[in-house]
Amino acid sequence: MKRDRQSVNDRHTRILSLLRERREIKVEELSQIFDVSPMTIRRDLQHLEDQGLISRFYGGAVAEQPVSPAGDADQVKLYRDLISQYAANLVAENDQIFINGSRTALGLLDFLEGKNVRVFTNNGLVCARKYPSNLRITLSGGEVRGQNAILTGDCTMRNLLMVHARKAFIGCTGISPNGELLCGIPTELGINETMLSHSDRYFILADHTKVGVIGTYASLHLEKMGTVITDELAPAAVVEQLRYIGMEVIQVTKGHSGEK
Repeated sequence: MKRDRQSVNDRHTRILSLLRERREIKVEELSQIFDVSPMTIRRDLQHLEDQGLISRFYGGAVAEQPVSPAGDADQVKLYRDLISQYAANLVAENDQIFINGSRTALGLLDFLEGKNVRVFTNNGLVCARKYPSNLRITLSGGEVRGQNAILTGDCTMRNLLMVHARKAFIGCTGISPNGELLCGIPTELGINETMLSHSDRYFILADHTKVGVIGTYASLHLEKMGTVITDELAPAAVVEQLRYIGMEVIQVTKGHSGEK
C-alpha cells in the first residue's frame, strides 16, 4: 500500500513537471506516458485541481501557474496583491466595473477604500466573504466550474450581454508577446471577450509568471488595445513587444508604485 501511494505521488509530481514545461496536456497522452488507464489519469488530475495546482478541461489539463519553490510563491503572491492594489486606484467613484473569474482581479475590491462602485462579476468567490455597503455587487449567474467557482454558460452570457461597464479587470492564465490572452478554461473565453467588448477600457492583470506565456489552449487575441498591469519581474523583451503592438504596460514594484 505504501509503495502504491508513493507511485501515485511520483506520478503527480511528474504530471506537474510536464505541465510546467508545456502548460497543457491531454489525458490520452498522459495515459500512454504512465501506462495507466485514462480513468486513473482523470483521478490524478482531479486531485491536482482540488489542490489548486491545475485546471482541468475536457480531455486534459492546464497548469494554473508555474510550479515554484515556497519562497518564489510568496513573492508571486506579494506582487499579485500589489497588482490588485494598483488596479483599485484606477477605479473612480461611481464606476461600474467588470471583474472576471480571477482571484487577482477580485482582490482589487479589498483596496477600494470607501468608493461607491457597482461590480458585475462571474467570480463565485465573491460570495465567500462580506463587502461594505458602498460596493453593489451583482453575480452573473451560471454554472459553477471547479473549485475556483468561476461561473460560465448560457445564463452567464445572457446576463453579461445586458451590461456595459466603464472598466473591465481581467485576470488570465497568461498573455503572449503578441497580445493573445490565455484562459484557464475554454468556457470562460467568450465571457472574457464579452467583458472586453462591453467596457470602455480594460485592464489585464498578470504577474510576471504569466507574461510571455505562449500556447494554443483557450486563447483570444486582443484586437482592442488596453492596459496590462504586471510587476517589475516581467520579462523586459515581452514588455517591450506588448508596448510595440500598442498595449500600455504598467509595472508595479515592491515600493507600490507603477511604472509605465
